[in-house]
Amino acid sequence: MNSILEYIKSIGIVPVIQIDNAEDAIPLAEALCEGGLPCAEVTFRTEAAKEAISKMTKAYPNILVGAGTVLTIEQVNDAIEAGAKFVISPGLNPKIVKYCVDNDILIIPGCSNPSDVEQAIELGLEVVKFFPAEASGGINMIKAMSAPYTKMKFMPTGGINEKNLNDYLKFNKIVACGGSWMANPELLKRKDFDEIKRLTKEAVKNMLGFELLHVGINTNSNKEANDTAKAFEDLFNFETQDKLNSVFAGSHIEVMKEQFLGNKGHLAIGTNSINRAISYLKNIGYEFDENNKYYDDKGNLISIYLKEQVGGFAIHLLQK
Repeated sequence: MNSILEYIKSIGIVPVIQIDNAEDAIPLAEALCEGGLPCAEVTFRTEAAKEAISKMTKAYPNILVGAGTVLTIEQVNDAIEAGAKFVISPGLNPKIVKYCVDNDILIIPGCSNPSDVEQAIELGLEVVKFFPAEASGGINMIKAMSAPYTKMKFMPTGGINEKNLNDYLKFNKIVACGGSWMANPELLKRKDFDEIKRLTKEAVKNMLGFELLHVGINTNSNKEANDTAKAFEDLFNFETQDKLNSVFAGSHIEVMKEQFLGNKGHLAIGTNSINRAISYLKNIGYEFDENNKYYDDKGNLISIYLKEQVGGFAIHLLQK
């Protein structure tokens, strides 16, 4: 997959922005980045779009900015000149798509039926925008339509919000979702960038779904681990489960049979998407221990440890 598409996939949500005043571009970019979404689709529905893209990309070089509602080749050129790294259109115009493909510009055109998807395949695309998503049948329509097109991926936009976001993202054919709820035109009109930041954080929190799954306790031997787990069983009726390297007491206490990572033990933090969680945490400055990660039998990453301890505990992400 194209490297920009891979990055969009790692972020998971693309804020769709309709900006009327280019002076709002920099504080908006700051709010999105601090909220955990260093990405934006600035729509060409307003005259301020080109200048806004330019301001955002110059002030925040690490933010990935694309241009939305691109309807003409002139708008494609304006967007790229301003610093956009990709363009998105509401429909599939073969002339514009071919121009972008020929000029090595990433384009994600809108598709809502099999005929559109087949045109996209013919033009050499690997991801299309499903628009308008909810009005066109939502995730069930995407699942039904995608079945014959095994290599095509989708970025649904239109009617997606914090309530239905994860219904889309948990389907493996979804690269990311576009949405405007965290930075809608009314918030921009009020210049309420604190609220945009808060809603962006809430969107990321909802998408990643972090929760404590279990606590790991280090011991020095098989006997000590079994004795410790048995104590929890005697105290609280937590049934013990003897595993290869540890003994579980119930679902939330793992007693290691020897000293393991973490001075005091470890904490397992579950997430809806381990790859997006890694990207999010890297973006805010955390590093991972590449020597302590684990995969399932299909080659999917299911667990990885952070380099840093917190309060003497090693922290590992675990795919829910």
